[in-house]
Amino acid sequence: MRQPGRKKFTLTSFLFAWVLGVLLGTVVQSQINLYALQDLGVNIPLSTRFDTTLHDLGNFSMVYAVIFGCSFAASQAVALLCTRWTSPKWRTFWCAFGAIAGLWVTFKVVDMIAPMPVLIAATRTMVGLLSMLASAAVAGALFAALSKRSRVAVSPVLAMMLAAVLLMPTTQALAQAGKPYRIDLLAEGLDSPWSIAFLPDGRALITEKPGRLRLLGSDGKLQAKPLSNVPAVLYSGQAGLFDVLPAPDFTQSKQIFLSYACGTRSANHTCVSVGRLGVDGLEGVKEIFRSQMAKSGSAHYGGRMVWLPDNTLIVTLGDGYSYREEAQNLSNHLGKIIRINRDGSVPADNPFVKTSGAKPEIYSYGHRNVQGVAFDPVNKRLIAHEHGPRGGDEINLITPGVNYGWPKATYGIDYTGAQISPFKEFEGTQQPAIYWVPSIAPSGMTVYDGNLFPQWKGNLLVGALKAQQVSRVVLKGNKATEEEVLFKEVGERFRDIRTGPDGAIYLLTDNPEGKLLRVLPR
Repeated sequence: MRQPGRKKFTLTSFLFAWVLGVLLGTVVQSQINLYALQDLGVNIPLSTRFDTTLHDLGNFSMVYAVIFGCSFAASQAVALLCTRWTSPKWRTFWCAFGAIAGLWVTFKVVDMIAPMPVLIAATRTMVGLLSMLASAAVAGALFAALSKRSRVAVSPVLAMMLAAVLLMPTTQALAQAGKPYRIDLLAEGLDSPWSIAFLPDGRALITEKPGRLRLLGSDGKLQAKPLSNVPAVLYSGQAGLFDVLPAPDFTQSKQIFLSYACGTRSANHTCVSVGRLGVDGLEGVKEIFRSQMAKSGSAHYGGRMVWLPDNTLIVTLGDGYSYREEAQNLSNHLGKIIRINRDGSVPADNPFVKTSGAKPEIYSYGHRNVQGVAFDPVNKRLIAHEHGPRGGDEINLITPGVNYGWPKATYGIDYTGAQISPFKEFEGTQQPAIYWVPSIAPSGMTVYDGNLFPQWKGNLLVGALKAQQVSRVVLKGNKATEEEVLFKEVGERFRDIRTGPDGAIYLLTDNPEGKLLRVLPR
């Protein structure tokens, strides 16, 4: 006859072991992340290590409780069944092994469905992954010891499903009152548009992330057929065709520069090619830059370009997401802004040309994912912004050779709630002019220099994906003194924003059915 206390005891045993697994896993990931910073030469006092661990126990553990709980519930139910089919003396083995296997499979599944390549940063390395799995094994062994008198129960599975539902994030819609401007629709049906560039004759080029280059006529009509001979791009996740930039002497040279992801999903780069714009497509296309080192996954490429007054080309890059510490390593291009000549050669006055082991193209470093860049001709300054993780988006004034901190210092935390660095400021790194917490996910950026909105002249207009807005930012020196939210009423993610030759503001929406919008005064 079944004893009524057995099922209750199984659930109690599971809860004790689950809590232990969550606590151990949280502590492990905190230490792994801190050791990665130590490898960059960051000194982390014991008190800071303790504070970081406490932070993660209050934040990361909430996310990890669901991830670990779902895997642990299923794995321990299977482990108890295996124990019944074999022998009770195998209970500890099955429970510990099941916890390891279940968590490993869960990590793989979560990383497949999450927008970022690796959700839990500690699992980026084999040491970190094995340490996390070891913490699960300890929890499994504890469950085996506590549940010796128990039978298999489905209660743990049901409890974890309920917890997952309760802890799911919620969203809310935001609204904004109208403004003294109107927004016109110029083109629609664009497939994930990424960038727009205006040509001297009134036409415009628009890139579509899957790898197509579209031509907008001077009459505002979108040419149905994409331009031919665009370089082959890697289209996956955040990878695709990025920026388009006419040469400074386009009227004579007809040269068009394109940035894009190239290679394979397991070994890819940010590339830049140049070609001449012909009647129906590009001609004489040649690759002039390919970032090194190769990375796997399809995240954090950067990809924005801008010309400096001396006709050298600035290209922004990303850290590859899973390679964030490489942003501090001058021997590769990950997490850097680079400066090259229009033929791909290296300018002789780049800051690290004479630094042994450094990539000579590097202009600045310590960046996460730079997807906005503009040159302010009035104040003669290069301005860039980069995505933070969960919070910590930044606008920076770029000075050659300067370290902008990532990941030694950041105002953001990881998507799981874990701390990436205990430092918001760090010696030898530059503070941002402005940062956003929570994140707005900045995209394209322009220094408005038109005459239709004189009150905004010289201001930064920063598009945003997540926040579905444009931020108007006024910079005084290295600090932002004013910010205003614009165009919230559109209700769409903005991928690019440009000042048009007519003084209007042009917006690209980030959507498989993307739009080109034009903002004019009322």
